[in-house]
Amino acid sequence: MEFKNTLYEKKDGKAIITINRPAILNVLNEETMRELLQELGDAEKDESVKIIVLTGAGEKAFCAGLDLKAVKDITPLKMWELSRLLHKVTLAIEENEKPVIAAINGFALGGGLEVAMACDMRIVSENARLGQPEVNVGLIPGGGGTQRLPRIVGKGLAKELIFTGKIIDAKTAEAIGLVNKVVSSDKLMLAVDEIAKEIMSKPPLAIKLAKQLINASDEVDLRTGLAYEAEAAGIISSTEDFKEGVSAFIEKRKPEFKGK
Repeated sequence: MEFKNTLYEKKDGKAIITINRPAILNVLNEETMRELLQELGDAEKDESVKIIVLTGAGEKAFCAGLDLKAVKDITPLKMWELSRLLHKVTLAIEENEKPVIAAINGFALGGGLEVAMACDMRIVSENARLGQPEVNVGLIPGGGGTQRLPRIVGKGLAKELIFTGKIIDAKTAEAIGLVNKVVSSDKLMLAVDEIAKEIMSKPPLAIKLAKQLINASDEVDLRTGLAYEAEAAGIISSTEDFKEGVSAFIEKRKPEFKGK
C-alpha cells in the first residue's frame, strides 16, 4: 500500500507514524484513516517495534479533526461509514499489543483528539489546543469522543467540553487529566523519546498484559477485573523475563528482558 497522507518510520525500536497533511492541519479523510490502519497493523506485527509514536507533521497541528470540505455533501450512510472507520482506527490503537504514545503539537481537535484519546499516553507541547468542537458545525463527536472523553475526565467535564465545543489549552488539559505531560515545543519529541526508552526497558509481555487489564477495567466489575489480574499474574510468572527480573533484583544488576 502506498502512503500518500502519512509517514512511517522505524527508529531505535519505535515505529513513528506521522499524519502528513500539514498544509490543512493534518485533517482526516477516508484515505488517511485507511493508511493509519495499515501502519498500526504493520507496527503491531513487527517484532523489532517495541513502541508506537503517533504524531502530526508541522508545528500547527497533531490533527484538527475530520476534513469538513470532504464531507460537505456527504450522505447519512457515508457519514456512518466514516464514523465506523474512525472507530476502527481508534480501536486499532487502543487494542494494539504495543504501547502507543501520542506526541501532540498544536491542535488536537474533533477526530484528532479522539485518535489521541485512544493512545495509552498523551505528551503535548505548550502550544497544544484540544477539544471536541463538532457541535459548532452541527455535529457530534463520531470517533469515540462521547465514550472515551467521559472515561478520562468524567461525565461532567466531558459534557461541558462537548456541549460548548470549547477548545482548551495544554495546562488546562493537564489539570483535568486529559494529557499526561506538557513540555515546550522544542522538547516534545525528546520527552516522548525519554518515556519510550523507559517503557522499552521493561519486559514487553508484562506491558502487554498490563495494557489489556487496564483497558478492560472500564468494562468489567471489580471482582471480575481482579480475577483477570490474578490469571495474568499467574501467566506472567511462567515467563523467562520474570525469572530474569527476579534474578537481576537479587543479584543487584540491570535485567536483560527478551520478551519471552
